[in-house]
Amino acid sequence: MPMQNVRTTPIDGQKPGTSGLRKKTAVFKRPHYLENYVQAIFDGIGGIAGKTLVVGGDGRYFNDSAIQIILRMAAANDAAKCIVGQGGILSTPAASHLIRLRQAGGGLILSASHNPGGPDADFGLKYNGPNGGPASEAVTDKIFERTKTLDFYKIIAADDVDLGTIGTQTLEDMTVEIVDPVADYAALMQTIVDFDKIRALFAGGFTMCFDAMHAVTGPYAYAILEGELGAAKGTVINGMPSPDFGGGHPDPNPIWAKELMDKMLGANAPDFGAASDGDGDRNMIVGRGAYVTPSDSLALLTAKAHLAPAYSSGLSGVARSMPTSRAVDRVAASLGIECFETPTGWKFFGNLLDAGKVTLCGEESAGTGSDHVREKDGLWAVLLWLNILAETKKSVADLMGDLWAAHGRCYYARLDYEDVDSDKAHAMVDALRTALPSLGGKAVGGMTVENADEFSYLDPVDGSTSAGQGIRIAFAGGARAVFRLSGTGTQGATIRIYLEQLETDPDRLHLEPGTVLAQVRGAALALSDLTAMTGRVDPDVVT
Repeated sequence: MPMQNVRTTPIDGQKPGTSGLRKKTAVFKRPHYLENYVQAIFDGIGGIAGKTLVVGGDGRYFNDSAIQIILRMAAANDAAKCIVGQGGILSTPAASHLIRLRQAGGGLILSASHNPGGPDADFGLKYNGPNGGPASEAVTDKIFERTKTLDFYKIIAADDVDLGTIGTQTLEDMTVEIVDPVADYAALMQTIVDFDKIRALFAGGFTMCFDAMHAVTGPYAYAILEGELGAAKGTVINGMPSPDFGGGHPDPNPIWAKELMDKMLGANAPDFGAASDGDGDRNMIVGRGAYVTPSDSLALLTAKAHLAPAYSSGLSGVARSMPTSRAVDRVAASLGIECFETPTGWKFFGNLLDAGKVTLCGEESAGTGSDHVREKDGLWAVLLWLNILAETKKSVADLMGDLWAAHGRCYYARLDYEDVDSDKAHAMVDALRTALPSLGGKAVGGMTVENADEFSYLDPVDGSTSAGQGIRIAFAGGARAVFRLSGTGTQGATIRIYLEQLETDPDRLHLEPGTVLAQVRGAALALSDLTAMTGRVDPDVVT
């Protein structure tokens, strides 16, 4: 099995972010494209000679073939060992845990997160560091720079590794260990939440529906929810991972998880509903007739985390991404702990977690996590909710009602305008940025702007500064609008507008969110002049 140094040319690099590199599957399948990017990762992190790497993904189309290429390249680059999830499967949080548990030199995670999969859909690859978290910006910069100059990659000629059989194999001088993707993660969960209490909850007749969306958490949910915890067979739906996610969009929100929402809002609904996304790091929580926004979920988990064994002594602090609602800020203040506001991107949480400044963290895009790994973790959030439900013996709706009564309710929505022409999207944001100094005191749509700025973050751990992280507009009366361009898609630009309105009047805590947010929505659209600037009228997704 000779090693080959394959001559090539630099790839048309896109700078990888915390979510790695995402492109259409067809792009990754171009001759040498994946290989060039993998070699750039290996070189950008200083080489992998003698290192152990964790490798796995969400099972989407091209996942297994890409893993075979990565393994042959790891062997050619003198890695000591690769630990691979059976069948090439590893959820992102499970991969993070495995990196930390095995003290690996990092990991390669094959996923485009909540984006669709298939030959005509999306593929992605990212590197996570030795702490189990997304690569730092310094590392992604080095990887990106290497993509510009790379003129060959290393690979051995070898037969495919058997990914389906647990055990140890060899590839040249490199060991390949195929592991159960669920076992280590399930063992970790038993140290965090009270499995006995949750078993008793299910044994008492509590019902649940978990939608795995034909994605990676299916095997985890079957093993933990229906296996370890005794939930009724059929609790997990869409549990078989599929290369194209069953033809669906594995994004856990009310639009794409419609089957779950129909169950939870219909007659004879289960007591509790939840969903996770393509790679298992996001979650959606639904009670009987009661959808919980990710922002409210983070606030509730912060308020009640002490009911789970791992957090019984309290939280060191909590963090949220800037666009996430300020509900958790109010809970943190009541607990006397610090609440950090960070840019979007899990690496910022990773610094705070590594430094022990926070225990829980979360973002409005359905990601919640804690210090047990360095990624957001969908199934962990579901299990923590189950622990809280078991301890309080209250419904989801009652828990949320108690939270709002104690801290006020931050009505919240996100408007996604997808695949907007990039030039038009950037022009809209640039115009809004230019107008910021003149917005203070301006009246628009019956609302008055109190202050407006572009968010910049000084990291309290490493002292780095991240500018240009989104435009914030605060209105009198507790309302807020935030504007961001998102880079999680693979074509065009996505404009995201986040709307928030605080209500503390007990008579206004159970209103229709769309009604409460109508005024701030109108003001945000008027200030941004979105329709005139982009030609778009209605958002593609409202969450």
